[in-house]
Amino acid sequence: MTIQNPTKAFLALVGLICLTVLLALGSISESTGTGMIGTIIGYVVGNTVGARTKTPIDPIVGPRDGQ
Repeated sequence: MTIQNPTKAFLALVGLICLTVLLALGSISESTGTGMIGTIIGYVVGNTVGARTKTPIDPIVGPRDGQ
């Protein structure tokens, strides 16, 4: 797999890091943080599944060239 859309990947990574820091500092509740983290992870997984099935999307992760 290769990263097809670095902007989406970067934003997802920054979001996960920020939510983790907010959870560690106790600024947001655990239920809120885990729900938002689950949403981001679900979005990334959905994009990856779409890339594998060749669905016309702009995925974060896609197949390598020549495969």
